[in-house]
Amino acid sequence: MQITDALTKLNLETYLQDFEKLLRESVAVDDDFLSEVSRHLMDAGGKRIRPVLAITSAAAGGAEINRNVLLSGIAVELVHLGSLYHDDVMDDASDRRNVESVNFRWGNVIAIVAGDYLLAKAAGIAARLGQEIAELLSNTLAELCAGQILEAHSSFSPTRTEDSYFKAISGKTASLMATACRIGALAANLDSNYIEIVTGVGRSLGMVFQIRDDILDLVATADVLGKAPAQDLLEGIYTLPVIEALKTPYRTELESLLTRSMDEASVDRAVKIILSSGGIATAWRNAQHYAKLSRESAAQLDSPIATELGMMAQFLLDNTFQVVQPYLEPPK
Repeated sequence: MQITDALTKLNLETYLQDFEKLLRESVAVDDDFLSEVSRHLMDAGGKRIRPVLAITSAAAGGAEINRNVLLSGIAVELVHLGSLYHDDVMDDASDRRNVESVNFRWGNVIAIVAGDYLLAKAAGIAARLGQEIAELLSNTLAELCAGQILEAHSSFSPTRTEDSYFKAISGKTASLMATACRIGALAANLDSNYIEIVTGVGRSLGMVFQIRDDILDLVATADVLGKAPAQDLLEGIYTLPVIEALKTPYRTELESLLTRSMDEASVDRAVKIILSSGGIATAWRNAQHYAKLSRESAAQLDSPIATELGMMAQFLLDNTFQVVQPYLEPPK
């Protein structure tokens, strides 16, 4: 996440080393099995995007990166990890971060309860950081659940709307990134106007993050994704490119393919239709819109680090552009 000199000078690597030590201490327990299960994905690595947002949001406001700021990042990361344990159960996933998923290795019951354990640990840390942070984390968990419910409710529905899609991803993805920025600023005791602005930066980044992922699920290879492409189609999750494709003259054929019994040939044909329809280009424009919002919000903070925080969304898109570019031309 060290995009330019402003973030490199922040010396994130040093802070993240301290963060990793505290993260493992936060779930430490005498029972060897519980320790192994709770640290399974933690030890597998990850980009630590949410803790980086918490640390960067505090630093952009001129605050010292103290223990409370690091703990705020730990609370958010534990919520993220706990949600991954639950997601893998719902998706019947066999791997995560290039290792066996918890549910595949130890079963669904262990995965669900271990996810709950991580969420409980996050709640305890938030409570120690103060009532406002505890309420923030609780409300974020509610948003995450609401987003997942909205998505599940619209599964296998070719009439899913843009509004339904945006509400779902705002809850299931953008809310936690918004909270990552907000919790870092709160832990650093920054002023309320700053906190509101940086929260908006994080929410817009989260929207870009999810739209980009949904585009990549259709245009990237298995090597890039780390999983088979078009998994959302098979699971009946019709994302923005699909919703847009269903507005075109391709609708009749595409809708006939989008069933619970899709086979490999149906998936391949559906993907070809979506890529030919202009749906990717429309989704990309939406992602660019949220990247612009993130930049504009961050510009209000008048700080080099804040500027780079606001550029993270555009950085994600720039890194994806080469893969997406062939599908950004108007449909023929």
